[in-house]
Amino acid sequence: MSALHVRGRGLPGGEEVQWWIDRGVLSAEPIANADTVFDGGWIIPGLVDAHCHVGLGPGGAVDIDEAVSQAEIERDAGALLLRDAGSPVDTRGFDDREDLPRIIRAGRHLARPKRYSPGLPIDIEDESQLPAAVAEQARWGDGWVKLVGDWIDRGIGDLAPLWSDEILTAAIDAAHAEGARVTAHVFGEEALPGLINAGIDCIEHGTGITDSTIELMLEHGTALVRP
Repeated sequence: MSALHVRGRGLPGGEEVQWWIDRGVLSAEPIANADTVFDGGWIIPGLVDAHCHVGLGPGGAVDIDEAVSQAEIERDAGALLLRDAGSPVDTRGFDDREDLPRIIRAGRHLARPKRYSPGLPIDIEDESQLPAAVAEQARWGDGWVKLVGDWIDRGIGDLAPLWSDEILTAAIDAAHAEGARVTAHVFGEEALPGLINAGIDCIEHGTGITDSTIELMLEHGTALVRP
């Protein structure tokens, strides 16, 4: 693909700007023989969707054509970088398509049996298997691993943590050893301290976060994504 050239007005001041793009790299230095694909109007960076699930539909996994359509919807809305926080569909083939957003993948959700939406996660029968499963997903993905931190426990009829503190520490250490970070789906309050103290890198949703949890996250440098 040849280099691209765009010209227009930039933010925040509205001054005229020109950019050249070659193999995904943006430069203010002219590139010979670049194709001018935009001239006039406003130029803004592509947006980032920090929490999405390309390949996931209301009934679980979708076919690859529907997954492409989902990526195209993101692109048409202006999102050119997607942080896929867990999907049952392998979308790595999208990386070869210049017309689709770039995707950073977390692989499959990791959960206990009957402790997440059917068909979405890899079910871990015994929690002692979690560190090995995390390491496998770390090698498969693009630098993230996705845990289900809490979900409805049918025995008590309410949200409850899925993993013991000791296993969480071992699992997160396993991901870090592979050069990956870990995030977790968490709705309630109870699962948060164990995840944060175990060294998790990020929390998704976090509707149960309290003032004390925020202090703990600050202490550990834990990020929060609130989709």
